[in-house]
Amino acid sequence: MTNAFPGVEDGLATSSLLSSSFFTVGIEQITSGRRAFINFPEEMVLRGIPTLFPACSIVVELLEDVEPTREVFAACQKLVKKGYLLALDDFVYTRAHHPLMEMAEIIKVDFTISSIDEIKELVEFSSKFHFKLLAEKIETYEEYTLARSLGFVYFQGYFFSKPEVLKNKEISSSQLIYMKLIMEINRVEFDVKKLENLVMQDVAISYKLLKCINSAYYSRLQPITSIRNAIAYLGEQGVRMFVTLIATAKLSESKPDELLRTSCIRARFLELVAAELGRDREEAFMLGLFSMVDAILDTPMESLLQQLPVSSDMVQALAHQKGPLYPMLNIIQIYEAGQWVKLDEAIDQQGLVSSNMIEYYLDAVRWAGFFI
Repeated sequence: MTNAFPGVEDGLATSSLLSSSFFTVGIEQITSGRRAFINFPEEMVLRGIPTLFPACSIVVELLEDVEPTREVFAACQKLVKKGYLLALDDFVYTRAHHPLMEMAEIIKVDFTISSIDEIKELVEFSSKFHFKLLAEKIETYEEYTLARSLGFVYFQGYFFSKPEVLKNKEISSSQLIYMKLIMEINRVEFDVKKLENLVMQDVAISYKLLKCINSAYYSRLQPITSIRNAIAYLGEQGVRMFVTLIATAKLSESKPDELLRTSCIRARFLELVAAELGRDREEAFMLGLFSMVDAILDTPMESLLQQLPVSSDMVQALAHQKGPLYPMLNIIQIYEAGQWVKLDEAIDQQGLVSSNMIEYYLDAVRWAGFFI
C-alpha cells in the first residue's frame, strides 16, 4: 500500500529491482534511454554494487538514512570518479553532509515534509555548491510554480497530469486544426483515398506515420514508402489510431514530453487490456490517449469532449469517472500510482490475468518510445 517492498530490508529490495530491470527486462526498455534513479542502501554503496551497472544508465540515489561517514564519503568519491551521478534523497541539511553535497549532482527535496522556510534556506545555501535541486511530491500546478520560482530545475509528481484551468482559455488556431483532423479521421468511412488525403494534408503527420511503420517495432523486411501503402498495411482501425496519436502529439508540442509519453503508454496498455477482454481495441486506445487531453490543452475535460466524436461511454469514463469503460482506465491509473493491492482487486473484478499486466506495460513503454 505504500509503494514499497513490504517487510523487506532495503538491500534485498534494491537487489530484486536491479536483477529484474537489468538482467530480465532490460533497463533501456523501461527508461527509454533515460537515466533511472535507483536507491542504494549504505551497505551496497560501501561494497561498490552500483559499479556493476553502466554509469550512463543510472543515478546513484543515497537514502536519507545513510550516515555521512568517512567510509561512505570515500565510496561515493570512487563512484563519482568513475562517472556516476550522485543524488541525495529526501535531503535534510546538516553540516556533516557537506562532503556529500560537494559531490552530489542532484539533491531531492520532499515538499510534503519540508517547510517553505527550510526549503528556502536550502536553496540559498545551494548557491555555494554545483548540485541541482529536484522537487519531490509535486502534486499541483501551484506547487510546481512555487518550486520553479525557488530555483528547482527537476520535478517529480503528478502535477503535469492535471490541467491548469484558466478562465477564458482559448484553443489556438493550430490546435484547432489538429482537433478537426482527429474528428475527421474518426468520422470518415473507410475510404483509402479520403484517408490518404487527410493524412497528406500535414507533412509532419505523413513523415511520422511512415517513420513509425518502418521502425524496429514492426520488424518489416521491406520499407513502406507511400501513405496509401501504409494505410493498406495498418487497416482502418490501425490508421485511425496512428493518425489520432500523431495529431495528439502535435496538440501537446508546448507541453513536456512526459505528458504525451504517459498518454501513449495508456493508449497502448488499454488496447492490450481490451484485446484480452474481447472488447473494442480502438475505443480502448482512444480512451487512454484522450485521458490526459485536458492537461494537454489546459481546458476542462467535459468541454473538450463536446468537440470530439467520442461515445457517451467514453464521456462518462473521462469526464465523470464512471460507466462501463472506466474500470479499464482505472486499472492503468492505479498501476501508475503503484497501488498494488487496489490493482489486484481491480484486475480480479475485470477477470484479467494479473501476470499479463507487467507485459502489457513494458510493451506499451517500448511502443511509446517510437513516438517520443
